[in-house]
Amino acid sequence: TGIATGAVGLITEPAQADGRLDAPAFHRNHEPIWSAVGGFLATQSGDLLEIGSGTGQHAAAFAPRAPGITWWPSDIYDSHLKSIAAWRTYSGVANLRPPQRIDLSDPDWSWTGDGDRNALLTAMLCINVLHISPWRVSKNLFAGAGRFLRKHGRLFVYGPFRRDGAHTSPSNAAFDASLRAENPEWGVRDLSDLNGFAKSAGLTEAEISRMPANNLVLAFARALGQN
Repeated sequence: TGIATGAVGLITEPAQADGRLDAPAFHRNHEPIWSAVGGFLATQSGDLLEIGSGTGQHAAAFAPRAPGITWWPSDIYDSHLKSIAAWRTYSGVANLRPPQRIDLSDPDWSWTGDGDRNALLTAMLCINVLHISPWRVSKNLFAGAGRFLRKHGRLFVYGPFRRDGAHTSPSNAAFDASLRAENPEWGVRDLSDLNGFAKSAGLTEAEISRMPANNLVLAFARALGQN
């Protein structure tokens, strides 16, 4: 999935006639990701904003597993927005809403739910975005979480990350080098930097869930006394 790029390795097959795209990574990662986020989401009500929904497959798979959540997908690319809308129609999931265009390169980005602009959110979810987007996208994601997450809300972020300046595997180091060669603004982000953004936004430091292929799910919570 992506937000500020064509999304490295996103699509290997042409779109279906209705616009649905297929991301091979979805088939590998959606069950592990759900194992990290589902315990919280399946017990909650309210709104979830997914940032950089890409093909829309995660939204279509996860929304029915959290029936109390109204799921709001988003992206910046026309082909992704079309695919998200097509997966929504194809899946027929009642609590999955139409996609909206959100560009996190804008520090003042906003969202709209059922006519209510910038309503407080139960959760935000961001899958495979930060390493294929400019640094300002990471900063603006956390600033937005600080603005929009309600009390006890959660921000979940999935992808590869460095820890204390070091890669977690040789494959992640090679991946990082390939990303930076393709676009100097891309790269695997460091957990300590993201924790710094979280603190500035009134969120806790990340709770870490290890995922296959040297990826992580990071869970940031609204800090006590905030909102």
